[in-house]
Amino acid sequence: MSSATLPRQIADLPATSALISAAPVLGRLLLAGIFLLSGFSKVAAPTVTIGYIQSVGLPLAEVAYGLAVATEILGGLALVVGFQTRLVALALASFTIATALTFHNDLSDQNQFIHFFKNIAMAGGLLQVVAFGAGSFSLDNRHR
Repeated sequence: MSSATLPRQIADLPATSALISAAPVLGRLLLAGIFLLSGFSKVAAPTVTIGYIQSVGLPLAEVAYGLAVATEILGGLALVVGFQTRLVALALASFTIATALTFHNDLSDQNQFIHFFKNIAMAGGLLQVVAFGAGSFSLDNRHR
């Protein structure tokens, strides 16, 4: 089987229409999960999180903490329901890249290396949402 014939074969599958409709919402849910988990983890341990923010030398750690929590929780929820999805995905991609550069920039540490490139990959997925939108099952595409 050549790679040139693969798209035609996929397009001929009976479930393709359902998959094309379900993939964007599933993708949004999977992307949102990490932001929601991270945001609620920060809410559960504010002192630890603020200390971590201070440890990298960011000013106004309490403000940065509040902005991070709001970005992750509100952005995650907006992704889940597909509200202002392209704008939210762009904001989350920017936040994720900034987080990688600020908190995971010691690429000689294998753990930080993995976190850095995980964040870069997440930003790539979010940019796909920016490019292609929320999909059928979203507030952005509800029938008016």
